Amino acid sequence: MYSFVLPLLMAAPPEGAEVGAGSIFSSLIPFAAIILIFYFLIIRPQNKKRKETEKMLGALKKGDKIVTIGGVYGTIQSVKESTVIVKVDENVKLEFLRSAISTVVSSKEEKITDNSESEKENSESGE
Repeated sequence: MYSFVLPLLMAAPPEGAEVGAGSIFSSLIPFAAIILIFYFLIIRPQNKKRKETEKMLGALKKGDKIVTIGGVYGTIQSVKESTVIVKVDENVKLEFLRSAISTVVSSKEEKITDNSESEKENSESGE
């Protein structure tokens, strides 16, 4: 099978045929398709995730419960320009770079809204 396909692929165009712009564009179409696929499947989602991470790191505040990239859970005690101090246990405080924070598990504001919602539910069910 390969002995039949290879000469066809390597064959020169017939003498009367002109090699023109049409053949150049048709050979560039697969490259353009590959570039588009890479953009939509790799580059665009990566940029979106990077922007979300930067937004999350910029919104860090005291009282947020976080997880670091090393898997350490803690609560933010203070926020500095490029670092945060995380309370891990009663008397244990660690200083991390902002970029070492993987996710925010819950924030202080979420706790307040959760408590107020649960109080409303309790008062409604008690009546």
